[in-house]
Amino acid sequence: MGSMAAIVRGIDTFSERFGRLVSWLTLGTVLVCFAVVVLRYVFAVGSVCLQELYVWQHALVFMLGAGYTLLHAGHVRVDILYVRLSPRRRAWVDLFGTCFFLFPWLVVLIWYGWPYFVRSWGLLEASGQAGGCSGYFLLKSAIPLFALLLGVQGIALVLRSILIIAGRLEPAPVAGHGQETAAS
Repeated sequence: MGSMAAIVRGIDTFSERFGRLVSWLTLGTVLVCFAVVVLRYVFAVGSVCLQELYVWQHALVFMLGAGYTLLHAGHVRVDILYVRLSPRRRAWVDLFGTCFFLFPWLVVLIWYGWPYFVRSWGLLEASGQAGGCSGYFLLKSAIPLFALLLGVQGIALVLRSILIIAGRLEPAPVAGHGQETAAS
């Protein structure tokens, strides 16, 4: 059980650091959007590539930040009953939901998204817009990365749930996961 707790801590640390790194793309999104507005309305200069760039950055924040969001229980859930459950029962819900909803959904995403991703890389796909960015295939790389990051954090959630059910981990407050401490 000690190694499970270590794996959970390792995954959580990775998701925390990677999520914080990805969060800097929000600043990039704002700055590029600001530049687009200033260029257009002050200098009468338009750039399709810059317009796409801030949309792409925004998309990457959501796709690459999904594991971080799962770590902090930030995904939308209907928790009318969940918040009223005991920590052990919440762990059972998390275990069941991750195994029977999240993981199968990620398998479907990879199954259908992988050919889309591979084809894009094979073509070195660019934007379909005249004057658009040339690295559209790089943006499509976020599809398998999204599944990988969310899947790895899902593994941590499964292991954390098992540890809580076994009484080996002190559960965090309902508002967020990832703040548990190993019980002696």
